[in-house]
Amino acid sequence: MPRGNGGIIGPANIPSLSSAKGVWSLTEAQLAQKQGTWPIVVSSIDVEYLVVAGGASGGGDYAGGGGAGGFRTGTSTGLSLATNYTVTIGAGGASVSGSTNGNSGSNSVFNTITSAGGGGGGYYTAAGVSGGSGGGSGGAPAASGGSGNTPSVSPSQGNNGGASTGSPRNTGGGGGGAGAAGGSETGSSAPYTAGAGGNGSASSITGSSVTYAGGGGAGGYLPDGQNVLPGPGGTGGGGAGGNYTPTKTPGVAGTANTGGGGGGGGAGGGTAGAGGSGIVILKYSDAYSISNPGGGLTYSTSTSGGYKITSFTAGTGNIQFA
Repeated sequence: MPRGNGGIIGPANIPSLSSAKGVWSLTEAQLAQKQGTWPIVVSSIDVEYLVVAGGASGGGDYAGGGGAGGFRTGTSTGLSLATNYTVTIGAGGASVSGSTNGNSGSNSVFNTITSAGGGGGGYYTAAGVSGGSGGGSGGAPAASGGSGNTPSVSPSQGNNGGASTGSPRNTGGGGGGAGAAGGSETGSSAPYTAGAGGNGSASSITGSSVTYAGGGGAGGYLPDGQNVLPGPGGTGGGGAGGNYTPTKTPGVAGTANTGGGGGGGGAGGGTAGAGGSGIVILKYSDAYSISNPGGGLTYSTSTSGGYKITSFTAGTGNIQFA
């Protein structure tokens, strides 16, 4: 009776690369040595990812909210060990004031996966800017929000910004979010509410459900006779719109490392909230480690349930698995 197969007649049970997890029993090692296939070398791994781009800032005056950064998640299979893969964390768009469209966010990247920065919110007469999620339109005349999922990927990385309602209140639209489009003015009587930011999407890649990529709310105009409250930001880090007050309250910034859009500025030379920065999170077997040869990235790693979870929060550079 063959001893190399544990006393069982039949083909040898040699562990395969497709099923191996990097830890071998003594029996498996001895068998592989007899068959001339030891040491068994695993040369690639599968990596689950979440890639969120930087959110945009809202527009400056009578303005729409900033669009959220693109939101992409999935699994990259067969990544080689000891090979460089690029990681980039997109910055949020900088704040603006007055008659200026919001600044779009910057792209985030993991290997071949790119999430597009959110589109800036439009100011008074301007449409929202297209991006991962589109920016909300400015208040007047009636204008459209920016297109989301730009450039187009499947599944979609974001949604459109909200449209203006035009005269008489000239209210802007909210920035699009990963989970929903930006809104337009709501209410049947004063006080009305400017367009809300679209809600974001949740991910449980870290082991807990966290919502990312909410759009920014449009700016309000209280007190100025129009009675329009600032639009709320979308869930997932979107900032609320600013307001027209004696001190011209600025829009609220999108939350850092969520890709949230910033709130649009209110009337009378308003100031927008900046967009929130993006994030890249990778999940992989705890039999492996990750490094950043050459530096340039800010990151941390935790371990849970047989996996390592590495969160990259700033910078750009190469990573390697080993």
